[in-house]
Amino acid sequence: MGTNRDTYRYHFKLGNRIVHTGITYDIDRREAEHQRTEGWQKGHIFQVGHRTTREAAVGWEREQRRRGKPTGP
Repeated sequence: MGTNRDTYRYHFKLGNRIVHTGITYDIDRREAEHQRTEGWQKGHIFQVGHRTTREAAVGWEREQRRRGKPTGP
């Protein structure tokens, strides 16, 4: 079980609309990946809270999905 707080939680937004919810170790790389998705070039990542452990981030991501947050195109 890891205790490193090395994982970001984020929403990728187009304007004020959340189009993807996820977690990543490298927030800049992940934003660039999303921006390569057709129609998402003008989007940006909104970081949710501080970096956390991978285990806590995975739990957060599961809860977001349970609540119906978008997971991708």
